[in-house]
Amino acid sequence: MRILGIDPGYAIVGWGVIDFQKNISKPVAFGAITTKAHTDFNFRLQQIYDNMLGIIEQFKPSVVSIEKLYFTSNKTTAIKVAQARGVILLACQQKGIEVFEYTPLQVKTAVTGYGKAQKHQVMEMTRKLLRLKEIPKPDDTADALALAICHTQAGSTTLRFLLNNEG
Repeated sequence: MRILGIDPGYAIVGWGVIDFQKNISKPVAFGAITTKAHTDFNFRLQQIYDNMLGIIEQFKPSVVSIEKLYFTSNKTTAIKVAQARGVILLACQQKGIEVFEYTPLQVKTAVTGYGKAQKHQVMEMTRKLLRLKEIPKPDDTADALALAICHTQAGSTTLRFLLNNEG
């Protein structure tokens, strides 16, 4: 199974593709979609959408694992992230890819075994689980890989069904 993990944002969208077979996760590719500040926001959304379509077409994931949106104190930022997340979800929908959403708590628990793990602990465990030499940069990329790993742990019966029917 190929999983595309996505850490949504509007300045930086982290993404990471892993293959999961026989309980082993292997990194395929990872990176970040970046948009420039002080650029028309609608153009930034288009850049995110176009780049996401390209990633999906290139790597052909079976599923997408994306961070569930949660509001913090800055509602303006949350609204912009929600808009960026919307164009990402649209790209996935148009390509017929099922999307699974996970909270930061679920990701931390799946990757480290501890829901209150610190960010650096999650990033280091992501590096170890994928047998990478270094923690991927920017942080959003490491977060996206952690989201993909989370799906391998938390995909429940849907993931088991897909794995059992891959031949």
